[in-house]
Amino acid sequence: MKPLAVFGTSSDAGKTTLVMALCRIFADRGLSVAPFKAQNVSNNSAVTKEGREISRAQCLQAEAARVEPSYLFNPVLLKSHGNGSVQVIVNGLVYQNQSIAAYYAEIDRLKTEVQQAFSKLQQDYDLIVAEGAGSPVELNLLNKDLSNTFVANSFNTKNILVADIERGGVFASIYGTLELMDPIMRENLIGVVVNKFRGDRRFFDEGEKIITERFGVPVLGVLPFQPLNIDMEDSQSLSNYRQRLDNAKIRVAVIAYPGLSNYNDLDVLMGDPELYVELIPAYRPLEGFDMVLLPGSKTVIRDLHWLKNQGLFEEILRFNKAVFGICGGYQMLCESLHDPDALEHDIAIVETGLNLIDDTVLYQSPKILTRGQYPLFSYKAISGYEIHCGRMDKYPLYYQGGLFGRSGSLPLATLLTSMDGGNAEGCREQPRPPSLAVAGTHVHGVFDDDAFRTDYFKVINPHYQGYVYSDYREAEIQGFADMVEKNLDITAILQALQAD
Repeated sequence: MKPLAVFGTSSDAGKTTLVMALCRIFADRGLSVAPFKAQNVSNNSAVTKEGREISRAQCLQAEAARVEPSYLFNPVLLKSHGNGSVQVIVNGLVYQNQSIAAYYAEIDRLKTEVQQAFSKLQQDYDLIVAEGAGSPVELNLLNKDLSNTFVANSFNTKNILVADIERGGVFASIYGTLELMDPIMRENLIGVVVNKFRGDRRFFDEGEKIITERFGVPVLGVLPFQPLNIDMEDSQSLSNYRQRLDNAKIRVAVIAYPGLSNYNDLDVLMGDPELYVELIPAYRPLEGFDMVLLPGSKTVIRDLHWLKNQGLFEEILRFNKAVFGICGGYQMLCESLHDPDALEHDIAIVETGLNLIDDTVLYQSPKILTRGQYPLFSYKAISGYEIHCGRMDKYPLYYQGGLFGRSGSLPLATLLTSMDGGNAEGCREQPRPPSLAVAGTHVHGVFDDDAFRTDYFKVINPHYQGYVYSDYREAEIQGFADMVEKNLDITAILQALQAD
C-alpha cells in the first residue's frame, strides 16, 4: 500500500486532526497504521517508551491508530529557545541549540535521518500517514524542506490537500497552492478537503463544483467545524479550546507565559465541566480564582523574568489559595534557579524563584526523559512522564506542602485544609499567608489521574464530583474520526493507495 501524505494550504488548516482521524479510520479497518511528521516545530512534546522525545501531535495520532508512540514518528523536533534559536531534537534526543541558519546548514544530514525513519516504518506498518508542515509551496524554502516536497518526492506518497474555509479566501488558497505545487506532488494528488465549514452544507455545492471543474481536482469532502479539545499542537491553538461550563464550581488561573509548553496538561482541566479555566497572558488580579496553575515552560528563567516584569510574580506571592506547579512551573516555586551552562537562558545565570519551596534548581545535561508509573502525593502509581533538565535535591519528583510547614510527605487531605492560628510542632513559619497550600511535580499528566484530580479539587470545593478523563479523551478522538468518516470519501482514498 502506498503511503499517504496530508498537506495544507496554510498552517492550522487542520492537517494534524485530519491525520489523527485517518489513523483511527484506517486502524478500524484492520490496517496497522503509523503517523509520521518529518519535522515538527512545537514546545508540546511527550516521552516515548524508548525514552525519546517527540511532538504531542504525533503521540495523539499514534493513540488514534492504537499503536505505541515511537521516535520514528517524528525524527526531527524543533523547540523555540528564544532570540532566533531553536533546540534541535533528532530521533528523540537533544542534538544542540542552534540558530536557524546553523540548522538549515545541516539540512542534508537531517534529510538522511528522515529517510531512515520513514523506511523503517514502511517495513513495520501497512500504511504510513504523513503530515506536512505549514504550506508545501513556500518557494524560498523548498530546498530546506523536510516535511512537504521532500517526503512527497522521496517516497512517492499519494497526497491530500486540506484548506481552511474558516479563515476566508479558500478558493484562492487552493488554486494558488495547486499552481505552485511540485509536479510530482501534484501528479499524486488524490483530492482536496475543505475543512472547518460552518452552516448549511448545501451553500457550498457551487463551491465544490468550482474546485472540481475549474481547478481540475476532486473534492474528497467538506468537513464541518468540530473542535478537538485535546493535544493542541502549539500555543496559538489554545484559543481553539471549547470548555464545557455546565456546572463550574472552581475557578483556575493558568499562567500563560511566552514559553508555555506541554500544554496538554491543560486538556483534562479544559474538558472538566466543573472547572472554569482561564489563561492569564498578562497582568491581572488573581484574587477571584480558587487555584493558580504554573504549567510547563520551555524557557523557565526567561519566563520568570516575564512574571516579574508583568507584575504577576508579586501577584502570585499575594495569592493565598492553592498554587500548583508542573515541571518548569514547579521549578519557579523554588528559592533559586541555577543555570551554569546556559541551558535555559542565553547566558549562565542564577535567578531567584518564588521561594515557596525550600529547594534549589540546577540545570544540567542530559535532559531527563522518563515515562512510567510514579509514586506521587501518597498515591502508589500515577502515570506520567518527565522531560526536563532541572534537578532538585530535596523534592526531585514532587512537593506537597502543609499550611505551617514544608513537608513533602503530608497526606493530600491536609493539603488545603484551613487551620486556625497556632503553629504545628516541628514546622517553621510559612513566608506566605497561612491559608496557602503549595504543591507541584516534575511529572506531566498528573491531573489525568482521576483519583488524584478528584481528591485534589474536592479539597478546594467539597461539591466537586470529577469525571473519567480517559473516557472523555477516547470520545473526543472517536467522535472526530466518525465525523471525518461521514463526510470524507474514504473509498476513493483507499482505492488511490492501492492503485498500481
